[in-house]
Amino acid sequence: MTSDARLFALFDELEQEATAAYDRERTLEVGDRSRAEYRAVTLASRIVASVDTEVSFDVEGVGTVRGVVGRTGDGWCLVRATAADWVVALAAVEAVHGASERSRPEITWSPVQRLGLGAALRRLADAETECVLHQRGGARHECVVRRVGADFVEVAVRSGRGRRTVLVALAAVAAVRSGVSAVV
Repeated sequence: MTSDARLFALFDELEQEATAAYDRERTLEVGDRSRAEYRAVTLASRIVASVDTEVSFDVEGVGTVRGVVGRTGDGWCLVRATAADWVVALAAVEAVHGASERSRPEITWSPVQRLGLGAALRRLADAETECVLHQRGGARHECVVRRVGADFVEVAVRSGRGRRTVLVALAAVAAVRSGVSAVV
């Protein structure tokens, strides 16, 4: 092998090592960027991407809620099950099975999707629908939603002689089960 050939072989080897080092560094950088970007993904954004998908939620104080994700809002989603609709507070969700692999960033949400849990409960109040309100601690109320305040919901609960009023903090609401067409 001539000295020129050896020199070219050395340069080829150095170039291959440099390319391999660059590829390793680039792979690490892409991984770091990917992890940094994923930190911004919220549970809500994954649920929004799961609209029209059958999903199973493990909900604190309720158990499993299974159905197709319908509407979504800020901190809640509508789950259309076979026998009833569920308004599920995302703060009470412990696990989600079957959600989309994708995410819809909040910047892409419509103004309607920015409405909070109170807005969904107001729709139930307007419809005067019989429902079951489940609290995160496990309590449940067979009731009609009457009014929704800034941080609570007022429900009329069946009792022995009619109905009694109960105020439930919105932060304590896990889910509300209602008739099939109560929340549109």
